[in-house]
Amino acid sequence: MGGAQGGTVSLQPETMLAVAISCASGGPAEPAVPTSGTYKLDIELKRGHNLAIRDRGGTSDPYVKFKLAGREVFRSRTIHKNLNPEWDEKTTLIVDSLSEPLYVKVFDYDFGLQDDFMGSAFLYLESLEQQRMIPVTLVLKDPQYPDQDLGSLDLSVTLTPKNSPVEEQREPAQQQSLRLSELHRKSQLWRGIVSIALIEGRNLTPMDPNGLSDPYVKFRLGPQKYKSKTVPKTLSPQWREQFDLHLYEENGGILEITVWDRDTGRRDDFIGRCQLDLSTLTKEQTHHLELPLEEARGFVVLLVTLTASAAVSIADLSVTPLDDPQERREILKRYVSTCLRLVSTEHAQRFHSQNFVLQGVRGSFSNLKDVGVVQVKVLRAEGLMAADVTGKSDPFCVLELNNDRLQTHTVYKNLHPEWNKVFTFNVKDVHSVLEVTVFDEDRDRSADFLGKVAIPLLNVCNGQQKAYLLKNKELTGPTKGVLFLEIEVIYNTVKAAMRTVVPAEQKYMEEETKVSKQLLQQNFNRVKRCIMVLLSYGTYINSCFEWESARRSIISFLLFVVVVWNFELYMLPLALVLLLVWNYFFSSSRDMDDISMEAMFEWDDEEEDKEDKDSEHKGFMDKLYAIQDVFISVQSALDEVASFGERMKNTFNWTVPFLSWLAITALCLATLLLYLIPPRYLLLAWGVNKFTKKLRDPYMIDNNELLDFLSRVPSDVQVMQYHELKVDPGQSPNKRRRTNQS
Repeated sequence: MGGAQGGTVSLQPETMLAVAISCASGGPAEPAVPTSGTYKLDIELKRGHNLAIRDRGGTSDPYVKFKLAGREVFRSRTIHKNLNPEWDEKTTLIVDSLSEPLYVKVFDYDFGLQDDFMGSAFLYLESLEQQRMIPVTLVLKDPQYPDQDLGSLDLSVTLTPKNSPVEEQREPAQQQSLRLSELHRKSQLWRGIVSIALIEGRNLTPMDPNGLSDPYVKFRLGPQKYKSKTVPKTLSPQWREQFDLHLYEENGGILEITVWDRDTGRRDDFIGRCQLDLSTLTKEQTHHLELPLEEARGFVVLLVTLTASAAVSIADLSVTPLDDPQERREILKRYVSTCLRLVSTEHAQRFHSQNFVLQGVRGSFSNLKDVGVVQVKVLRAEGLMAADVTGKSDPFCVLELNNDRLQTHTVYKNLHPEWNKVFTFNVKDVHSVLEVTVFDEDRDRSADFLGKVAIPLLNVCNGQQKAYLLKNKELTGPTKGVLFLEIEVIYNTVKAAMRTVVPAEQKYMEEETKVSKQLLQQNFNRVKRCIMVLLSYGTYINSCFEWESARRSIISFLLFVVVVWNFELYMLPLALVLLLVWNYFFSSSRDMDDISMEAMFEWDDEEEDKEDKDSEHKGFMDKLYAIQDVFISVQSALDEVASFGERMKNTFNWTVPFLSWLAITALCLATLLLYLIPPRYLLLAWGVNKFTKKLRDPYMIDNNELLDFLSRVPSDVQVMQYHELKVDPGQSPNKRRRTNQS
């Protein structure tokens, strides 16, 4: 940094963006400073000026990201509908080297869509004067369009060496050992969970000409988003939805809530917003809140509970949690009802098995969300796709279990990366699917997709290192590369069974459904197959009446007379049990081969192009949106009908043995109850429970146990997506690597 006397000093990077630094007072700048060592960087993000317009209303919803060494280390809150936002947020970063610039990026927040890029800038730390607060103006640019004026950001920065006297006075001793790598690791780990039950809205503002609205609610906590269902034509909607978000900040953070009116064919109307400061809530306690909307009339009713962090961690292979005998013993104590088969006779003496089992049985009925734990070792990948012009990639892995998301570090310029990291997740539903996606890091744009695998937890072979062929985004076909993982799942069977009959956790980061002619045709064919199966059964029964086969008709007639003469209600569930047992021993349909699986569905890798957002034909676009909504409704309805039939079939076909055994247990219990207790008493108990449920708990979220159970059974599409592709045994990893390099 050159010397200056009370003026403005500009840093001109050779190939990057202009950074203007305005010094508050005079004084010569320091000469070049060492780039190695540990520094503390205090940053105050103040405001933005004349930021880029990204929304149709002529405004934007900007927020700012700071990145160091390719990793996000700070994200500001979102300022809605403002091109001159004022954040006034502070953060402290630990910097290991001044040679790595601070990368500042601004985005426009779009709920449910990819956020729009609004510009970026670099702050070159080695040019900063140390131990002094410096006002900084960052001129935002788009590397693709460097001549565009995207506005600027105002910051204040203070760079202090960790061993300086000034720093020793400012920072407690226990924070001096914090390193950037540890900061990156901790930035992914959540410190707690906030469980939110969205109950209802009251007296909302009408937005439609009929004096009503079609309201839905959006939630945001940091980078996490959730969108509720839409309740049509009401000002007092009953949502009755429950979901969880992660707490990354010690003080909880600010939960942003916005209420919208859904409009077909045009932009949804904004009804109102409110905020909830989670730091004001007591942990481990359910809070009933009625939050008034700030910019309109009405209230939103919530039940909010803050709980401690679940068992989530990131570690190196040298400190694997389940490889530690003491930690493994503690985990087995928590989930003993499943792990009894893992405890041999010699282990039983060491673990004091009687007390061990007693503790586990008691624990099976407490904290039903704590079903188990899964440990994933992400070892390496081979033969990945080259995403960069240099013929290489910068791969990293993202692991997702429902709404829990962790990721590895990036291995730069490598098609055969080795990560050797261990990830631990808390299992809230044993029917969850672990998704591992490999991306290529792109410094200026969103990451490029390289491949993906989806592994149901119930399909995991504990402790075995396996090679998984990567699939495309839709999980319908292979792509280039092999991923090596070692997974171990420990869960409590009783809790897993009880969680099966409650609503499954919805993934709130899923993309919205789009119109697809191919998908519509596929869902129609799936429904057609289900109907054809029913017709074939009907034809078979009718053939008994038509005496097409005398032997078959005689046997059917005698069976009909015996069953009707001796029929009791308990025989219905007993017949389903017998069907399940028959299929367990004699049915081979659950062993579906690759050819029949792929033949059931015809997939096209080319999806429809993105919609033209800037079309000027408004009237035509309104009609198109209306038709699109109808097609999506039909498409979704066909999918639901087909999935229902396929899940019924897959339950009896033992596609997921755990669920089929659970069905046998429930049906045997129903048979016993119907045999011992008169049906009128059971019907009376059911009716009393239904009529008094709302009185006993006015904020209870309704559910149907049978539908919740079937939601855990995979449809034929999901069976195909979760099907593990076989690695060619004729090629060793070394040979495969040489082939890919050539």
